[in-house]
Amino acid sequence: MAEFTHFNEQGRAKMVDVSEKPETARSALAHSSITVSKEIFDKISNNEMKKGDVLAVAQVAAVMAAKKTWDVIPMCHPIPLTGVNISFSWEQAQQGQFTLHIVASVKTKGSTGVEMEALTAASVCALTVYDMCKAVDKGMVIGPTYLVEKTGGKNGVFKRTEQI
Repeated sequence: MAEFTHFNEQGRAKMVDVSEKPETARSALAHSSITVSKEIFDKISNNEMKKGDVLAVAQVAAVMAAKKTWDVIPMCHPIPLTGVNISFSWEQAQQGQFTLHIVASVKTKGSTGVEMEALTAASVCALTVYDMCKAVDKGMVIGPTYLVEKTGGKNGVFKRTEQI
């Protein structure tokens, strides 16, 4: 296992110095999901939620979250993102429920990766769906949330091989 780099010589947290790392093209894909009732699925699909177009708002929230990850994750660097995209797909789950799958794709050209930005975007997207639908049913379930793949940097490519 790699040595932890987020501790200083006193054993306290620090932000890693990436000034000597080369700039490379970097990308990350993260997945999250939210399982909802048939009523919520129908309302989202027919754009009948009182708060508005749930997926449009969630998509914008996800992009904003990716751009602000460094504001909420203490050791993340502010990164100039070159692209953020969110995609959705529905799957019928058990007992008349439906799962919204969320995939966040984030890109940059820089000296540190964008895994946290992709994970934050996917998470905030699911949370926004929850927020916009909670008046109808608070029993929604978020997750799992995980990194699908990442490219760039000294560690190269990571691609999840097992299905979650």
